[in-house]
Amino acid sequence: MSQQQLGRRPRGPGSVPPAPDGGDGDGGAQPARFVGWLGGLGCAAAGYGVFQFLFGVLPDSLDGEAAKYLIAGVSGLGTGLAAWLAAALVRARAAAVARAPSTAAPAIGPALAPGPLPEVFAGAYDALAEQLAVVDDPDLGRLTGWTHALGESSPARPTAVGTAYGLHIMLDLGAPDGRVSTGDLVDTLWRLRLPDGGWSARSQGSEPRPEVTALVLGALARAGASRDRLADEVARCAAGFTHELDRAGRESTHVVTTVLRGLLRAAPDSALLPRLREAIVDGALSDPGREHLRCWDYRLDLDNGTASALHTAQAVVALDRAAVVLGDNASARATREDGVRWLLACPDGPHDSCADLANLREEVRRPRTDDPSRHEVLNVRHFTAAWVVRALMSPTARRVARDEGLEERWRERLDGAVAAVWAGQSGGTWTWGLGDGTQLRRPIWMTYQGLCALRAHAVWMYQPEA
Repeated sequence: MSQQQLGRRPRGPGSVPPAPDGGDGDGGAQPARFVGWLGGLGCAAAGYGVFQFLFGVLPDSLDGEAAKYLIAGVSGLGTGLAAWLAAALVRARAAAVARAPSTAAPAIGPALAPGPLPEVFAGAYDALAEQLAVVDDPDLGRLTGWTHALGESSPARPTAVGTAYGLHIMLDLGAPDGRVSTGDLVDTLWRLRLPDGGWSARSQGSEPRPEVTALVLGALARAGASRDRLADEVARCAAGFTHELDRAGRESTHVVTTVLRGLLRAAPDSALLPRLREAIVDGALSDPGREHLRCWDYRLDLDNGTASALHTAQAVVALDRAAVVLGDNASARATREDGVRWLLACPDGPHDSCADLANLREEVRRPRTDDPSRHEVLNVRHFTAAWVVRALMSPTARRVARDEGLEERWRERLDGAVAAVWAGQSGGTWTWGLGDGTQLRRPIWMTYQGLCALRAHAVWMYQPEA
């Protein structure tokens, strides 16, 4: 989206740009026309006319004809020179306006049709309102929310993940009418809590998982849930998220950054947060392919991992938010600044379809507590372009670009990532291809991330008229 779409109002029908000299109508052009006519006579002609006039009217009392010739000649010469300079100025001014008409101040007129972003937001809200599931569960009561993806063919029963992301979307869009009640969504999330506390994805069974619990807690806190009501769930999440109890989760960049972001909203004073930030900082790796800048892999325990734009963006976003809530420190600041530099150093192109924006899929494998010989497998899909937009829009990224003279590179990478996000939506929702690409799903988390990225970019781009 261009600045004109987001922050510039087009001219109204029939609006006329102001005259270059600030006048209005034809009156402002009269002096220019006179000077142009005077210059058109020719410098010599104008000067000779003045000379003849003065020579004829000067009194004979002057000291001889020589004095009259001198006075009239100097006056004529000065008049001719003045006429030439004035005419040249008018011509130069007209040529400058013709070469750069866009520099003239645009007239303030009534706005035309709105840009495309309101239509995307409206389409997203309509889609979620139409797909809202209301189910009377015999054990849990009435459930109102969404499944993992919009338009699923199986019986629609709200899930914790789908409803949490849907609540985030409603809070972003402001729930413009009564078709969706954020209060019902909040009640449903509490009802979906597992018997022993916490939340899990539907593929994870009945054991709570920290990344899902933190996601739900973050949504509830954002919707206004009290700290006291959240405290017990925060404590359970923190107690279970240790290397001894959840080694796979503590080694996953995605899981650790998700828990950190959720608890920063739900429990900003949690003792777990500094430890998670330290784990992310310590888990960065050096990439020899990009000037040994620090970045991240999908795991935090690898010294020689594979650099990933997706996980680097997730780490930058999480560390940037932690700096605001927890206060900054030199190590965390230097590491996330390196992550920004790594994202800006992408050698591929064009930047709306470069390798750094490729969507990724990963698996989080955990041993099952009831049978350690078997594993629980959580398939996670990542909307990479949306994460890159959020990382490049962070205060750290903007500061690095400004202080190190990387504004042009930053804008190029950001514009490319935003274009990739925009290209993925249709009617306000985003799709993810499955298998050979003939099947499409509309995961609600992908729509949330797409809307979040576009909204942040639009807010940053907005420039009201002076």
